[in-house]
Amino acid sequence: MDEPEGFREFVAGRTDRLMKVAFLLTGDHHLAEDLVQATLVRTWRKWRQVGTDGQVDAYVNRILVTTYLSWRRRRWWGEVPSVLYDHDVAAADDPYDRALVADDLKRDLAALPPRQRAVIVLRYYLDLSESDTATILGCSIGTVKSQNHKALARLRSLTTDVLE
Repeated sequence: MDEPEGFREFVAGRTDRLMKVAFLLTGDHHLAEDLVQATLVRTWRKWRQVGTDGQVDAYVNRILVTTYLSWRRRRWWGEVPSVLYDHDVAAADDPYDRALVADDLKRDLAALPPRQRAVIVLRYYLDLSESDTATILGCSIGTVKSQNHKALARLRSLTTDVLE
């Protein structure tokens, strides 16, 4: 089968961003690579339809998130997130401390249920609106708001537990 026009350029230009989003969703570099690959395979199949309508990024984001959520429903990953930090989160003045805080954030994200994690990544990492997030997740704006509220409350509680 012929390679769809523009697909190679799309992949070259978006792979880094897709890997970052996939890593934030999965918390694992290898799973992130698998997720991006699965997303691009599904995108390639429909490229002739979506590659021309100007909504490619929205389509790919939706595929990425729905693939991630379907993986989480099918498999038990054996991960048990923990909140055991050995440093003060507030002290992030030097690069080493900033790296530790980033590691803590990844650990905290891993403690969230998959849909809440997806909402946080879409809203705050990709800076999508509630409406766009709802479209990607296939739910209502009210669901996005409630999942966002619950996720932020959980992240706050994890941070508070560390600081006490």
